[in-house]
Amino acid sequence: LQTDIVWANPSANIGKADEIINRYEGVDIFVLPEMFSTGFCTNPEGIAEKSDSKTLEWMKHTAQRKKCAIAGSIALEEKGQYYNRFYFVHPGGTVEWYDKKHLFTYGGEHKHFTAGTRRVIVNYKDVRILLQICYDLRFPVWSRNRNDYDIAFYVASWPTPRVEAWKMLLKARAIENQCYVVGVNRVGKDPNCDYIGGSAVIDPYGKIIEACEDGKACEAVVEIDMSELEAFRKKFPVLNDADPFEIV
Repeated sequence: LQTDIVWANPSANIGKADEIINRYEGVDIFVLPEMFSTGFCTNPEGIAEKSDSKTLEWMKHTAQRKKCAIAGSIALEEKGQYYNRFYFVHPGGTVEWYDKKHLFTYGGEHKHFTAGTRRVIVNYKDVRILLQICYDLRFPVWSRNRNDYDIAFYVASWPTPRVEAWKMLLKARAIENQCYVVGVNRVGKDPNCDYIGGSAVIDPYGKIIEACEDGKACEAVVEIDMSELEAFRKKFPVLNDADPFEIV
């Protein structure tokens, strides 16, 4: 869902997402942009949601009602600290999350938010999904496939001046990690930036399967064939030749 986010207005943004999701039946998972309920706020005081997040409750309720998974990040305050938290909500209401590792220092995100330390892979319908947020895209070591995931989700608020880097890096991550990549960016404006989108689903060859129209709030619907990924990895087992490493 490539949405135009209303600044600091969770009710409006939840309502917009709910309206879109209700138009679809039989979808396995919906993916929303970074901080989709508020917009990308580097000064989260008074904007970030609490642990009893209205947005998270909506995600859980919608996942159960629609029998699907809902994924997207929000700005969250927890025990006096702020996190850019990527929630993955399963159809039964079970919640998994990833806290953004690489905070956007250029925009001052590091001054208010606490960086995550866990690399998180969700197993959904026997598909392994790596959760990543925006600036993480620029750091390939953090997202390096260790033969442990099949799809990487990147949710973002990636500004228009650097959108070509976004598009190129999504393809690079798909090729080097021999995986599908789902990149979901926003459109519109906030107090600091303009956003043109560039949301797309990329296959392991680096080809765009489907993409949203630049500059327009819209959706892209994709069906991913895991047997094609398995066949490609078996025919061309590049991940088996990757360099071993540890992150400390």
